[in-house]
Amino acid sequence: MKRLGAFVLALAACNLPGKPRGVSLEGQPEKVTSFDELYRDNCAACHGEEGKGGAALGLANPIYLAIVDDGTVRRVVAEGVAGTAMPAFAKSAGGFLTDEQVDVIARGLRAHWANPDALAGTTPPPHAGPRGDAQRGTQVYATFCASCHGENGTGTKKASSIVDGSFLALVSAQGLRTTVIAGRPEIGQPDWRGDVSGRALSSQEIADVVAWLESHRPAFPGQPYPARP
Repeated sequence: MKRLGAFVLALAACNLPGKPRGVSLEGQPEKVTSFDELYRDNCAACHGEEGKGGAALGLANPIYLAIVDDGTVRRVVAEGVAGTAMPAFAKSAGGFLTDEQVDVIARGLRAHWANPDALAGTTPPPHAGPRGDAQRGTQVYATFCASCHGENGTGTKKASSIVDGSFLALVSAQGLRTTVIAGRPEIGQPDWRGDVSGRALSSQEIADVVAWLESHRPAFPGQPYPARP
C-alpha cells in the first residue's frame, strides 16, 4: 500500500477533476468519437496522459482492467462516483457526453490498455469484496502497510499519510479496495501481491484494512475543527 494517499496533494492541480477541457471539433462536440481525443479532453487531467495516473488511479493499470467488468467501467464513466471527485460524464446524468461517447471511452480503456499477462498466472481478489472489520484491519495494516505509512498511518519518509481527512473524504470504500488490489505503480505503490514478500493480501484482509481506513474518515469533511461552545 505504498503511497496510497500520495495523490491527495495533486488534486489541487486538477482543473475541476475530470471536467472536460474542450473538444477539437469547435461547435460540434457531440461528433467527437475518437478515444484518444475523448480521453485527453475528459480524463487525462486526473488519470494522467495515456492513462499513466496522476491525481487519480492510472486507468492504463492492467490489474485494474483485469478485475473490473465492462458494466462497472461504463457505469462509473457515465454516472461518476457519488461523494468523490469522479464526476458523471453522461448527459443523462448531468454531464456533457453522449451515450456513444461514453461507450467509446469505456470500451477504449480495455482495448488500448488491458494486458492479461500482468497477472502472471495469479488470480486477483475480486473487485467487490466481503464486509470488512476495522478491528481485524488494525493487524492487517500493521503487517502490510505500517512499514511505509507509519504505525498510525500518518506517513513516513517513504510514503504519505493515508488517514488524512481530506484524502478519505474524497475516496470511496470501493476506490480504496481497488487501489489496494491494483496498486499505483506510477508512485511506487505495489499491488496486492507486493507489500510483504511471498505473502499476498487475501480478499478478506483487503476488506478489513479498508474498514480500518474508513474508521478514520471524518464525520464532517471540510470541518476539521470543533465548533466553539
